[in-house]
This record gives sequence, C-alpha cells and structure tokens, in this order.
Amino acid sequence: MNIVETRGLGLRTRRGWVYRDVDLTAASGELVAVTGPPGSGRTSLLLTLAGRFPHSHGELRRRGPAALGQVAGVHEPDPTLTVAEHITERLLLLGPVPRRRRRLVPVAAVRARRAYRRDAYAAAVAGAGLTDAPLDPDRYGRDLTPVERQVLGLVLASLGGPSLIVADDVDAGADRPEREWMWGALERLADQGYAVVASARAVEPGVAATVHRIGDPAVPAPALPAEPAPDRPAEVPA
Repeated sequence: MNIVETRGLGLRTRRGWVYRDVDLTAASGELVAVTGPPGSGRTSLLLTLAGRFPHSHGELRRRGPAALGQVAGVHEPDPTLTVAEHITERLLLLGPVPRRRRRLVPVAAVRARRAYRRDAYAAAVAGAGLTDAPLDPDRYGRDLTPVERQVLGLVLASLGGPSLIVADDVDAGADRPEREWMWGALERLADQGYAVVASARAVEPGVAATVHRIGDPAVPAPALPAEPAPDRPAEVPA
C-alpha cells in the first residue's frame, strides 16, 4: 500500500525553485533514499512529505500520520536531556494508544508505550528494531555523535506508530562502517512495515532502497551548427 505519493511536486519561491518535478512513491515496508547535491532541496522535500513544509506545484498524497527523525535545525535532541529522558518524555506526551487506533499502530509501538514505567529505553529501542544501536541511555543530547542523533531520532519517531518516517542526511558525519550500520537500521525499520524516506549524499552499495535523485542540473541541448550564409550576388556598381 502506498503511504506517500507525489506527482510533479515542486516548491518555488521568489528566489527560484527549491525543488521541482518530483515524482516519488513510498509504500508500506519500503525504504526510499533521496539523494542529490548540496542545495538540491532534499531537506525541504522531506519536510513537505511529512506535512511540515508547503509546496507550490504538483500533487502530494499521504496515507496516515508521518513522523520526523533527525532533521538538523528543525527536529533535534534537547542538549540538556539524556537519551533515556528523551524517550520517557516522548512516551509521556504520547500517552497510551487509543483503543480505536491499536489495529493501525505497530505492535512494537504499543508495547513500548505500555512499558514506559518499567524500562522505557529498552522497550523503545527494541520496538524500533535497533537493539544493537550505538546509543548510551545516560548520554546527554549535547554529547551525541551525528550517528547517535540519527538513531535517537528514529527511535523517537517510531514511538508514535506513524505510517511514514523521514530522516535527513543520514550519512552526515559518519565513516563507512557507521554508514553501513545506519542503512541496515533503516532497512530493518522498513521491514517492520513503516514507509521510510531518508536523504543522503549517496547510498551504500547493496542497500535495498529505491533511490530517487533530485537537483541535478539539466544537460543543455547541444548547439546546432551554424548554417552557412547564402551566397549573395556581387553588387553591380551604379
């Protein structure tokens, strides 16, 4: 089932196009990677898909709620809270899953929200399928590495039981082993039934993701050779 679908999606401001002509589909259980050069509008596109940013052209259809993972400058960890405190706070804000929605929310998210009084951290990480995550529950938000910030963002996003999870620049500040682990974590998250859309500079080889590249400049059409000027008859002096 398609969770998010766009046709000709674009955002144009007074300064020009932020992104344009995006045809993208992400289904339940699918990982979609949005790649492109700096300034290509990857972050703005992800925020639009999640309903946090407008678009000016095209169509956007989304089924079910969306949640943000790590998006620098928009959705980031609180520097004064530990990882465990972030999770406990989010669970308290979410509260129990209403009975009428339990069939629509992944079982793992329901269990995590029920278990917050016992061991919120363990339940939340297990619910996201990230038990091997490089994450210390007592580490403060200000001390998290780029990869740890991404992991915490994914765990928090999964707690609400959304249909769509988006995460921005998942390979930023990461070395190759960290990038490989991160893409594996995103694949496992998609395997749980979420539609996952992540932006990155590039996708690691072997990752089971649908890659959608944006922002590449159009290749100019080759110039046609100039036609020779027609012969003109010699002017006869008067």
